[in-house]
Amino acid sequence: MAASAAATAALAPLLLRNPFPTIFMYADQSLLNIVRKYKFLEFLLSFFISSFLFFLRLLPSLFPTIGAIKTPKTECYVEATASGGSGGGDSGISRALSQLLSSVSDIPVCSRKYEVVRSLAERLIDENLQEGFEVLRGVNRKVLSAAFVRTLNRLEAVMVEQHGAAADGCGQVEYRLNRVLRAVRTAGDVAWSRVGWRREEVSREGISAEKLAAELLWLGQKMEACGSGEEAVCLWASASNLARLALYAEPRLQGSLVKVSAYLFKQAKEMGREQEDEIKKEQQRQTNMKMLMSWLPLLCRGSNGTDTPVLSINERAELEKVLEEIIEMLEKEEEQEKVLSLWLYHFTYCSSSDWPNLLDSYTRWCTTSRKLALLQ
Repeated sequence: MAASAAATAALAPLLLRNPFPTIFMYADQSLLNIVRKYKFLEFLLSFFISSFLFFLRLLPSLFPTIGAIKTPKTECYVEATASGGSGGGDSGISRALSQLLSSVSDIPVCSRKYEVVRSLAERLIDENLQEGFEVLRGVNRKVLSAAFVRTLNRLEAVMVEQHGAAADGCGQVEYRLNRVLRAVRTAGDVAWSRVGWRREEVSREGISAEKLAAELLWLGQKMEACGSGEEAVCLWASASNLARLALYAEPRLQGSLVKVSAYLFKQAKEMGREQEDEIKKEQQRQTNMKMLMSWLPLLCRGSNGTDTPVLSINERAELEKVLEEIIEMLEKEEEQEKVLSLWLYHFTYCSSSDWPNLLDSYTRWCTTSRKLALLQ
């Protein structure tokens, strides 16, 4: 009792000297205890905090003079092209094509300018091919490769942000609130841009992941036409983090990524047939292995689409044969085991899909593995 009285007497001057921090500390603790007991108050608290943060986000638009002076976009473009980071090279035609492809990635599909800029980019690419000079074909390959890498990075960044926003919520209420606020934020960006209060990041934040995935397919097709389809396959095979994020993406986005994977799997099979050099064959085998391990789970989980299957019946049957041939190209029994075990896991536990059916490949591998076991 004496020790407790002494401690209280020692704290009394501090409490009298700083009453307001003490009051707020206990008030905040009481508020948190009440909020935990009532879900409606928890929702109101989350809504108030999110609304306040949304208001703070609008302040730069309401008062554009606040903050540091921004560098004009033209200077940013000149710096990027001069450094060669965009793959533009040294010639004017390469810089023009690089700028067009960058604009295609930035402009929303709903804008009337999108088709104009994309058509102009396609025209330059086709004209460079029609000229028949290796220098111009090299310009196409370099610029398209840089655009493919840039779009891959942007798509992964958007998906990381979406996945992070979904994972940050503590429950269903917070997750739904985050989705509503993201929709309101996008609508606000469009509204401010229409009345002339355009912000520099509006065009970038408003780009959907589905649009970027569709542009990856378009860029991959253009790269194949220019003779650099192998590079597109290697880049797609190396995008393992993007492939993991795709398993938790929206169904429409999964469908777009399935189309990209299907096209590049077909290109990988054709390249495997054409290789004659042993070193290149080994490199192609490693690329095929990475591509199967990265994107085969998405084919099992994301092929149904929202209303109709992403691929037609004929396309599915064709891609199954492509996958079987690529698995046969691996040659090593251990690599085939890894791929087929991964396929079996996702094929078994994904109740909404029964494709791709690689049972024939699995049976052949079991037969080969049985024979090897008898030889030991």
